[in-house]
Amino acid sequence: MPDAPFIARQARFASVGSTNDVVRGWLSEGTPEVCLAVADQQTAGRGRSGRTWHAPPDAALLLSLGFRPAWLPAEQVWRLAATVSLAMADAAEEAAGLPDGAIRLKWPNDLVVEAGEAGGGVLKLGGVLGESDGLGSPDPRVVVGIGINASWRREDFPAELAPAMTSLHEATGGRPVDQAALLDAFLGRLEMRVVALRAGRFDLAAWNARQVTTDREVQIEAQDGRSERVRALGVDAASGGLVVEDGEGGERTIVVGEVRHVRVPAVGPAVGVTR
Repeated sequence: MPDAPFIARQARFASVGSTNDVVRGWLSEGTPEVCLAVADQQTAGRGRSGRTWHAPPDAALLLSLGFRPAWLPAEQVWRLAATVSLAMADAAEEAAGLPDGAIRLKWPNDLVVEAGEAGGGVLKLGGVLGESDGLGSPDPRVVVGIGINASWRREDFPAELAPAMTSLHEATGGRPVDQAALLDAFLGRLEMRVVALRAGRFDLAAWNARQVTTDREVQIEAQDGRSERVRALGVDAASGGLVVEDGEGGERTIVVGEVRHVRVPAVGPAVGVTR
């Protein structure tokens, strides 16, 4: 594990059920922020809306961070997950030798790359899961888990996910990815961004610039099972919501809790649609 002075507690596991569960347990025991759990493999990793997250050993960088953000207004807690995503996007581009801006964010915080050959869709590179307890109380606790496909080779992708996913190894044309260097780069960038966030500064410009959904048709799958195709106009700086056309010449904002999933449909064969 790299030396990261701003981390109050950290541990690495060869295999663990869920790094989010580990960090949540630490926070419930009173561990101060920021705490960090990293795993070579998760056996019960979670994604959004109850989905699972699986990766072969050493194929992905899997970690969770714990915060006690009494210093952040409850309505701005979404910025923690956004900050983690931005730090990882920056770090992954450096570690993999990708151009600046090659890694995009699919609202709310998935890391993706555009799949030009798929006619305008995107391929999922990494996912983010934020979980919270006690927001609005004197002891708020937030866990942000992130997994990014690093050394995973296309021939080893699960058949049911292969059309929709990628890895740093594949995005760079097969170059090796040093996951230790990736973690070190991530923690360095995260520290700077968290220090800024504690001081009231959120990098809204970078968050906006990386949004792949802006000015695109997206498929919204609501929590109640309804689905609709709308044009995304941008993201809302106050709520972190997705701003879309309302079909009547105006706009409306969709917040995370209303949505199960957002897809960026490909133009043509649906081989680049995220899951």
